[in-house]
Amino acid sequence: MKLGPQAWLDGAGAKAVAAALDVGGGSTRLVGGAVRDGLLGLPVNDIDFATVLAPADVVARLQAAGLRAVPTGIAHGTVTAVAKGFHAEVTTLRRDVATDGRHATVAFTDDWRADAARRDFTINALYANPVSGEIDDFFGGLDDLAGRRVRFIGSPLDRIAEDHLRILRFFRFSARFAGTIDAPGLAACAARANDLMALSRERVRDEVTKLLLVDDPVPTLTVMLAHAILAPVLPEIDGARLGAFAQLRTAEAALGAAPGFARRLAALLPVDAALLDDVAHRLRLSNADRKRLVRTADRGRSLGEAAYRDGLDSAVDRGLLDATTGLAAFVVAWSKPVLPVSGRHLIARGLAPGPDVSRRLGEVERDWIAAGFPADLDPIVARVLAG
Repeated sequence: MKLGPQAWLDGAGAKAVAAALDVGGGSTRLVGGAVRDGLLGLPVNDIDFATVLAPADVVARLQAAGLRAVPTGIAHGTVTAVAKGFHAEVTTLRRDVATDGRHATVAFTDDWRADAARRDFTINALYANPVSGEIDDFFGGLDDLAGRRVRFIGSPLDRIAEDHLRILRFFRFSARFAGTIDAPGLAACAARANDLMALSRERVRDEVTKLLLVDDPVPTLTVMLAHAILAPVLPEIDGARLGAFAQLRTAEAALGAAPGFARRLAALLPVDAALLDDVAHRLRLSNADRKRLVRTADRGRSLGEAAYRDGLDSAVDRGLLDATTGLAAFVVAWSKPVLPVSGRHLIARGLAPGPDVSRRLGEVERDWIAAGFPADLDPIVARVLAG
């Protein structure tokens, strides 16, 4: 099997980097996801190269070609090549000297197989010359890709001991690429699930995010929850809510809505604002994602009120989670209205200036929202002022 022509390689920047690093000659080869996704005909978003060239040589070659070399991870052999809108990670071949489940001490090598052996899964340890299409496959990754299998390279327990995040990565890649869950990999992940507690919350968050945004993670989540994989880091996720998650996914597809991480996470958790806030802080969510997640617990508002106060995205989240009828029509028709009165209007109607103006205006706005944003506010204003 060969890797077919890659559209990204047609750009001037990619050609310049390839020429500088002898990609056509094989000194530097495409590796990992770009090979895997290219073979599957999927969009290739991240370009990673492996090279026999030492990091200093990579920098020197790029600079000699007038290209930018950014030492993003120079201690581990990684340089980012930047040229005319194109960028790629270029990493010198490595072998592990020591690992602790979170970090690795590496030594550089010119042995392609040794570099492949330190990677996680067979389908991620494929190397390709993108010019000739020739592929190097040391551990059966091509057969696994064809058979829709995600397998650890060598001993699953050894690979997990090197980097505990591989537990979550195993399930994420299985959700994306596998027809079933590899039994030895599952057994190892279940046995070492508590190792997830040693990881930074940010790393856990990033993997959980990617997993939940897979088109259909329900079969994989079912296996994970049955084997308590997430219990050490997200014990609140309840397998009994997988049905609600599946319904949400169906509703997203019907609306044509892109999968939303906060929304999908909320579907797996109890409807409890305090609990959602705790999970958000534990996962180090951005302030925007934290607010969006917590707001999903407020199910008492109408779509209009939710959209007016919290934004259309939050209203869509709640509508999808509750399977609200008429959501599609609401989204198409929604345009945030502007309250057509101000404090000056209330004063003109006889209300004395002072702190009471703000309070009464808030009451007007509340009743206006509850009434469905009518253009004629006179009855509402009269009622509020009379009170």
